[in-house]
Amino acid sequence: MDALMDSYIENHTTPEDDLLYNLRRQTHLKLLRPRMVSGPVQGQLLTMLCRMIQPQRVLEIGTFTGYSAICMARGLGQNGHIDTIERDDELEGFIRPWFQKAKLEDKITLHIGDALHVVRTINEKFDLVFMDGDKREYPEYYEAIIKKMNAGGFILADNILWNGKVVEDADQADDYTKGILRFNTMVKEDARVEQVILPIRDGLMMIRVKP
Repeated sequence: MDALMDSYIENHTTPEDDLLYNLRRQTHLKLLRPRMVSGPVQGQLLTMLCRMIQPQRVLEIGTFTGYSAICMARGLGQNGHIDTIERDDELEGFIRPWFQKAKLEDKITLHIGDALHVVRTINEKFDLVFMDGDKREYPEYYEAIIKKMNAGGFILADNILWNGKVVEDADQADDYTKGILRFNTMVKEDARVEQVILPIRDGLMMIRVKP
């Protein structure tokens, strides 16, 4: 999708508010790889999906600076709660003040550590999972979380088109691409779920656990 179309889509999507705009701006000013932030289109999609699904328990793998967690938390009902996991402990001091500014500390629990370890310590079943961590570990994330999903629950996996590398033979030797390819194949062959790929940003796979 070219930049002109991206701009058109963003201009016809409900805009982010000042808090999300400033969070995204500070992410670009202060951190490496700022393009990992969800941004206004995907953020609005996450908010709307939470309003549609109305999950009680949400898991996020890969908090980064907290943009997507805030967007999801804003779409939750009164009793909804998010557990979000970030591997990089240096980001904790950046993330927490934004959750406080958004007045969502009661709806979001931030965990710092390896996602595969942290997931095992959370004694909950999830209605919605947003997976946006280390692409090399997507298959392992999937195996860990599928056991913790409620029937009818949804998994959203980000970046599953990986800048088009999933269909470029020359790039398939790279560990990140291989992780994405393995994950996409696992989901396709898993009879417990149904799925669709949305070509938004870098590709979002929506997976529903069959009842």
